[in-house]
Amino acid sequence: MRKAEIKRKTAETDIRLKLNLDGEGVYTVNTDVSFLSHMLELFAKHGNFDLEITATGDIEVDHHHLIEDVGIVLGEVFRMALGDKRGIKRYGSFILPMDETLVMAAVDLSGRPYFVYNNFPQMKILNGIEFDIWREFWKSFSFSLKCNLHLNLFYGLNLHHIAEASFKAVARSLKEAVSIDEDLKDIIPSTKGVI
Repeated sequence: MRKAEIKRKTAETDIRLKLNLDGEGVYTVNTDVSFLSHMLELFAKHGNFDLEITATGDIEVDHHHLIEDVGIVLGEVFRMALGDKRGIKRYGSFILPMDETLVMAAVDLSGRPYFVYNNFPQMKILNGIEFDIWREFWKSFSFSLKCNLHLNLFYGLNLHHIAEASFKAVARSLKEAVSIDEDLKDIIPSTKGVI
């Protein structure tokens, strides 16, 4: 079983996260930001990852610290659970419709961080949180995991639907990328021999 656990405490946040890549989509999520908790539950369910997370932070100052730090820790725990990435499919992508919204996510578990976030709303507020914070969440996640992550919003109006479609699309892309290719299960998927 590909599992990992992290405990990270700073002056701004306190996060404990456990992940099982080969899970059944079982989750226990408790953060100080209800909408973040909701998104992480969807992420676990649609990625089929078992996820336990407890995260507290200085949300009286801003939601930014907690949301960004959860992205960092989530990326770290994925990287740890993947180990040397032997046998993984490495790539995954998914186009996800949610009512009036259509989002595409693509991931390459390359060991090289890169992040693209196209056409998402700016300067908008969702549940008292600046929508741009989700860009920071995914950027932190991709740099911590050391993966290429591309997120594109084709169209959408409802901010909740846009955020939710993004989390589900990334989860489905990662589900594919971390899955084991049975024909190549003892091989690292790179001509370099390491990723």
